[in-house]
Amino acid sequence: MFDMFTQDFIFNALKVSIIMGLLLSYLGVHVVGRGIVFVDLALGQISMLGVAVANFIGKDQTLISIIFTMVGAFLLSFIKIKDKRLKQEAIIGIVYAVASAATVLFISKSPHGESDISEVLFGSVFTVTNDQILTMAIAFGIIGAVQVVFRKKFFALTEKFENHEIETIGVFNLWNFLFYLSIGMAIVLAVRSAGVIPVFSYLIIPPVSAILLSRKKTSMVIISLMVTVLGSFLGIYFSAHYDFPAGSSVVAILGAIFALLAVVRWGISLFLSK
Repeated sequence: MFDMFTQDFIFNALKVSIIMGLLLSYLGVHVVGRGIVFVDLALGQISMLGVAVANFIGKDQTLISIIFTMVGAFLLSFIKIKDKRLKQEAIIGIVYAVASAATVLFISKSPHGESDISEVLFGSVFTVTNDQILTMAIAFGIIGAVQVVFRKKFFALTEKFENHEIETIGVFNLWNFLFYLSIGMAIVLAVRSAGVIPVFSYLIIPPVSAILLSRKKTSMVIISLMVTVLGSFLGIYFSAHYDFPAGSSVVAILGAIFALLAVVRWGISLFLSK
C-alpha cells in the first residue's frame, strides 16, 4: 500500500493535499461556526475568475488572481446581514454564482475551454512541482502562524457570529478582514493546485465531521485535522491505485469519512437514549 508513495509525483500529490488540507480545515472551523460555508466557493471562484481574466487579457495569472481575491476578501468582510429575512449565505451564494458565470464566459473564449473548466473545478495535484509545494508550504505556514498567534481574537469574533452579535462588530473590523484575507490567500494557491471543489471540501467536510463528535473548539480542531490527513492519504491512494482523478477521489473519501462518522454519532445517540 505504501510502495506507490515512493514515486515522486504521487508523494508530491500527498504532500500538497496535506499541506493545504490542514490549513483549510482549521480555517473551516471558523467558516462552519460563522455559517458562511459558501465563502470558500465564492473566493475560490473569484480567484479563478482572476485567472480567466488574466488569460483573456494576456497578463500574469498569479498577480491578477491575487488582486481579484484580495478585493473579494475585502468586500466580503463588509457583509453583515441585519434583515432577519435574509441570510449571509444568500449574498455569498450570489457572489459565487456570478463569479462562476463570468469565469465560464472568459474560459469559453480560450482554445481549451472544457479542459480549463475541469481543471478549475478539480485541479491536478499529480502535476504539482517541488517549487509549488515549497511556495505553498511557506505561504500556508505564515497564514497558519498568524491564525495560531491571534487565535483568541479570531475565535472571539467567530463566537460573536455564532451568537448573532454582529451589531457589536462595527462596519469594518480588522480581524474580520484578516480572517477573510487568510482564506482568500490560501485559496489563491490551493485552487491552482487542487481546484475549487476539493478546496471547498477540505474547508467544510473535516470541520462538520468534527462537530458530529465534539462541542469543544480544541477537540473540533484536532478531529478536523485528523480527518484531513486520513482523507488525503486514502484519497490519493484510491486515485493512484484505481486510476481515478485525484481531486474527485479525495472529495469522495472525505465524504465517506463524514458518512461513517455520522453513523457513529447516530449509534452513540441511540445508545445513550436507552
